[in-house]
Amino acid sequence: MNIFRILGDISHLLAIIILLVKIHKSKSCAGISGKSQILFALVFTTRYLDLFTTFISAYNTVMKVIFLICAYVTVYMIYVKFRKTFDAENDSFRLEFLLVPVTGLSFLENHSFTPLEILWTFSIYLESVAILPQLFMISKTGEAETITTHYLFFLGLYRALYIANWVWRYYAENFYDQIAVVSGVVQTIFYCDFFYLYVTKVLKGKKLSLPMPV
Repeated sequence: MNIFRILGDISHLLAIIILLVKIHKSKSCAGISGKSQILFALVFTTRYLDLFTTFISAYNTVMKVIFLICAYVTVYMIYVKFRKTFDAENDSFRLEFLLVPVTGLSFLENHSFTPLEILWTFSIYLESVAILPQLFMISKTGEAETITTHYLFFLGLYRALYIANWVWRYYAENFYDQIAVVSGVVQTIFYCDFFYLYVTKVLKGKKLSLPMPV
């Protein structure tokens, strides 16, 4: 395991912790897309089914369990514990626009036509677009809380570090997974505008704001 993957996992975990702490301390899930969190929970569920069939390492197992628990705790906090603070009106992205094409693509393009492999492929494709409801919500409201932007930054950083991980593995191990790489690059592209605004506004103490949709 190389440093880029470890840093990527740390960044991913830090993003989730930032989100959970934000919700817990403020006792509010305002500005957080519950639909994106449902998609991430679905991503982890379909990807980590191999917990019951394959042991890779203690690190791998522990991280999978942590991500699963955190994902479902986040969904619980949004839709149950703090549901009165949930902004359902602005969290209006239609999930079928993502789930239908992702499901179809996972059956068409995969490494092998087996249930676990198709579900793993589904999770990879779905993760690449799971953040879209959150970005759509920010575009509708026109702004985002600083703590929410920190969450998005570390989530985007996780994907960027994983691209570096794949580059390292290609040259060091001659390993290349086209499905994971292409999906990861697509996901990172979605963050590009956000990264620019994060550096030029949030890091300078300004509030991140976006043009309101027409």
